[in-house]
Amino acid sequence: MKNDKKGLNTICTHIGELEDKEYKGAVSPLYMSTSYQFEDVAVKRYPRYFNTPNQEALSKKLAALEHAEAAMIFGSGMAAISTALMTFLQAGDHVVLQQTIYGGTYHFAVSQFERFGIEYSFTTGWEVEDFEKEIKPNTKVLYLETPSNPLLTITDVKGVANLAKKKGILSMIDNTFASPVNQNPIDFGIDVVVHSATKYMGGHSDICAGVVAASEEHMKKVWQTGICFGGSLSDYTVWLLERSLKTMVLRVKAQNENAMKMAKYLSESKDVDNVYYPGLEKHPGYALAKSQMKGFGGMLSFELNPEIDASLFFKELKLIKPSMSLAGIESTVLSPTQTSHALMSAEDRAKQGIKDSLIRFSLGIEEVEDLIADIEQAIAKVKSMTVTA
Repeated sequence: MKNDKKGLNTICTHIGELEDKEYKGAVSPLYMSTSYQFEDVAVKRYPRYFNTPNQEALSKKLAALEHAEAAMIFGSGMAAISTALMTFLQAGDHVVLQQTIYGGTYHFAVSQFERFGIEYSFTTGWEVEDFEKEIKPNTKVLYLETPSNPLLTITDVKGVANLAKKKGILSMIDNTFASPVNQNPIDFGIDVVVHSATKYMGGHSDICAGVVAASEEHMKKVWQTGICFGGSLSDYTVWLLERSLKTMVLRVKAQNENAMKMAKYLSESKDVDNVYYPGLEKHPGYALAKSQMKGFGGMLSFELNPEIDASLFFKELKLIKPSMSLAGIESTVLSPTQTSHALMSAEDRAKQGIKDSLIRFSLGIEEVEDLIADIEQAIAKVKSMTVTA
């Protein structure tokens, strides 16, 4: 089925589905085999080659969602990110990475690039000129993330893509926080899009996966690296991810709405110092986000007043879960300094503006009034403890 002019929900539901020719079931059949015939077949299939029936079908859906020619599904977001970066970088090359990025990507760069002879620079900000200042004659990749993890900074996607094209450099973006529902970077000229599909694509906190999407030409190169690194995904998880993608648009739109309501509530609360959400008009990236995103996303971050102990706040929550990941249908909070950005030094976190008091908040699909009530009771309990102490 072609995806020409089809809506997002239709793509999520139907593109790339496998037909159950024997029993005519409504969902794609699951092919669990890890061994396939090699004689008299058009395709020699093997899980590590990313071409089992379920892998191949899901990749078509992912490509359609990101307006790409092709896509591949990996065993985790970091498997996708590291494979994509190592595909287009080699000894003697240089890569420019945005200052505010996922802690795992940051750690990969600082712990691995040097041993492969790859040079790297982090921008001092997230404006287009910050990328341009770091470009060297041997720069091969510009890597950005917007909205960024965990401070929700906004980068001009088209601006960075144009800069990369002008300089003959490949552009790559982590589109996890936005999801294909809210942002399609390829439409703005980005070459390669990566995702942690563990997040909004999976959406139920029960799948670990990653995605790379790009042109056929670029994906052939990613495939050559991918079969060597071996970061493929089991077909059962591939099947589960296809199931989850069918409801992604419905989930993400509900999370967008909840995040906007929560951001407004927190920004008006006397117990909160700062709120980071691109949907708030006071956010410095609001106008840019509005111009390149279809929705502002389900993620925000905030800082409680100094007298409210964040660690105690986590313990008093009854409905919202203090949890390691994000983007599930249940609302979760975490401390980036203890989890997603724990591998960064305190000094490097400070450079990015990540304070120990920062709380990353992933909105689920619950009624926002119930979430607000949970926050208020938790804050009240922490305050009473402080008074008692």
